[in-house]
Amino acid sequence: MKLFTAFLTAASILGAATANPKGNDAKGRFYYKQTCKTCHTKGAKGGEVTPMSKTQAQWKLYFVKAKHNSGTEALLKVMPEEQLRDVQTFLVNHAVDSPQPETCGK
Repeated sequence: MKLFTAFLTAASILGAATANPKGNDAKGRFYYKQTCKTCHTKGAKGGEVTPMSKTQAQWKLYFVKAKHNSGTEALLKVMPEEQLRDVQTFLVNHAVDSPQPETCGK
């Protein structure tokens, strides 16, 4: 029974990592530019991060782990859950291996 429970837990985590977050792409772009770009541009504190910085799978895993600032801070401290879902949608939809990769502009 413990093995079965462990399997279900692993399957649900994997499912979350591969599922579409069902956020709003346009809102995600707005929140990313408004909140994330301040620290995540070339030469800034957080270093340059764009949707194309990761693959779709890497972005999904990042949001499953839900850690920011090199794993020292919960993502929910950065922005509310609904906004995170929108940002995740934007980043995954425009990742380096997506059909529409992009850098997020200036």
